[in-house]
Order: sequence, then C-alpha cells, then structure tokens
Amino acid sequence: MKIELHPADKAEPEWRVRAEFSVLIALHLFLAALFLVSLFAPTPAQGHPGGLAADGCHNDRNNGGRHCHRGPNAGRTTQPSRSGDVYYPNCAAARAAGAAPVRRGQPGYARHLDRDNDGVGCE
Repeated sequence: MKIELHPADKAEPEWRVRAEFSVLIALHLFLAALFLVSLFAPTPAQGHPGGLAADGCHNDRNNGGRHCHRGPNAGRTTQPSRSGDVYYPNCAAARAAGAAPVRRGQPGYARHLDRDNDGVGCE
C-alpha cells in the first residue's frame, strides 16, 4: 500500500527548513557583527594591578624606590637614598626594623609609609 501526501503536507516541511535556515543565517550575522564591534571597542589599559598610597605613588619592585602616578610627584620615580640615611621600602620593613610607627621628622619617615598623610607612617 502506497500513501501519497497531499501537496500542502509537502510544503510544510520545506517551510520549516527555510525558517530554520533563516534563523541560523540571522544568528551568524549577529555574531559576526558582535565580533567586529568587539575588535574596535576601546579597552582600558592597566599598567599594574597594585593600589596607590595616599600620595599617589607605589613601590617599584622592578627598579627599587617609588613611582608616582598622581599628585605633585606624578611621573617621577624616586630611588632610595644610598648615603646611609634610613629608608624603608614598605611598612613590613619598618616593622621588621622595629621602627614602626614612623613619625614625620624621624629617620626613615617617608610619605609612601603614611597612607592617610597624618604625619605617622605604618600605624
């Protein structure tokens, strides 16, 4: 026994295939447009992930000393004094030397140790 389909029944599957194909084409076009937009979208640049002290500077581990991004010293890199003056690269070093807290005017005080700029470093 041979069953023949009505012409309307034959058209429905073809219509579904065309609809699915159209959806796939639209999806591909959308993804291609999204990709192209992402290529030209500006992305923020980060020089380093670390935070800055209250004076806008941070310890420069690669070169020693400090590097400033904000404030009056922006763009400057300061090296620790080698003339025998006391220098602590961070509060851990000041604490290890038994000098913390370091007050303004005392040997070893530096602005990078005083995050809130109240005159007392490594509180």
